[in-house]
Amino acid sequence: MTLSIIAAINKTRGLGYQNKLLYWLPNDLKRFKALTTGHTIIMGRKTFESLPKGALPNRRNIVLTSQDKTFEGAERFSNLHEAINACREEEETFIIGGASLYKEAMPLADKLYLTEVDDDKAQADVFFPEINAAEWQEKSRECHPADEKHLCSYSFVNYERNR
Repeated sequence: MTLSIIAAINKTRGLGYQNKLLYWLPNDLKRFKALTTGHTIIMGRKTFESLPKGALPNRRNIVLTSQDKTFEGAERFSNLHEAINACREEEETFIIGGASLYKEAMPLADKLYLTEVDDDKAQADVFFPEINAAEWQEKSRECHPADEKHLCSYSFVNYERNR
């Protein structure tokens, strides 16, 4: 199984503010859907609760929490290792947030699918872990210029762990 991390971050590695995404980029959301549909997605409880319509369709949704509660349309596991073990037969599984889960999964991940936003002004209260250049190699970069609706440009960047 390939363990992948997918996130949108800015120049300061900011992810979100007050449990919301920092940026609303339709192309980023389309990319997220295209990459994760048909696969398993693993997220923390707060990330699940931030989804406007609950569990994401056409994906196996897994929520990590120590709380004894159920999540409609999703499976619950108490830790990342249990969740990964339950996905070992999958082709690719995606970690979709939040910040503490990204940090825990980073040493285990094989790929990073990042949307890097060319902005350092947005206020963030959660951040993506540091990407160690000795451990990761950039495989592709697709740049998107700013338009009249978005003040900043962004790039879709794919990394693979050096083996």
